Amino acid sequence: MVPPLLSYAEPDSPLQIVAIDEDECFRDTLSNELEPRGFSVTTFADGPSVLEAIDSLAAADLIVLDWDHSSSPGLTLLHQLRRAGVAAPIVFLTRRSIASNECVALENGAIDFIDKSRGYAILAFRLKIARQKVPTAQRDKTFTLGELKLKTQVSRAFWAGTDLDLTVGEFKIVALLAANAGHHVTYRALYDVLHYRGFVAGCGESGYKTNVRSAIRRIRRKFEALDPHFDRIQNYTAFGYIWALDGE
Repeated sequence: MVPPLLSYAEPDSPLQIVAIDEDECFRDTLSNELEPRGFSVTTFADGPSVLEAIDSLAAADLIVLDWDHSSSPGLTLLHQLRRAGVAAPIVFLTRRSIASNECVALENGAIDFIDKSRGYAILAFRLKIARQKVPTAQRDKTFTLGELKLKTQVSRAFWAGTDLDLTVGEFKIVALLAANAGHHVTYRALYDVLHYRGFVAGCGESGYKTNVRSAIRRIRRKFEALDPHFDRIQNYTAFGYIWALDGE
């Protein structure tokens, strides 16, 4: 017997899908067809409506965008979601399966580009496979460390249950420190998460350190506004910062 080239394991709970499509009939049919196949589907008509409901994306396993949307083109919406701190994996649906469009979609971070005409059975199968393409480490939707809770899919941070209202860049710094709790993180590593590895800015070779210090001050003020005794983010002179654990 020839083994399948690619298979997937059925999840223990429904896959959470958020779909944005301007065709109301398609949205209704998508929900009706996918839910019996192991999905929970939330739909929106356009980009503005989903951007106003960012919190609804926190539980999403996949976000499904309409490449051909007339008012909220899929590629434009992908970039808007990323700028808003939404990190959930994205799949495009299209009515016109053109190779050049598929290349652009994949180059911009989509994990699949699916022709709507293939039918719902194929779509369900492809979405489940797309979910398996996501590295296990990126599937966790929340990260908790003491009083800190991070909703990684939407770049939201909470301290003792209250939203810290961090910017996307500030969230990235806190997430990196928390992921390395108890270990020092260099100025360079902290700066790289704000931009990209090797990015140069500031005055002189080490000017980026000033930018990191400024960001840390802003972050600390937001924590201290909720907890005047907050002291988890500590400086290691000339090296970087650490998220201190109890007793440190």
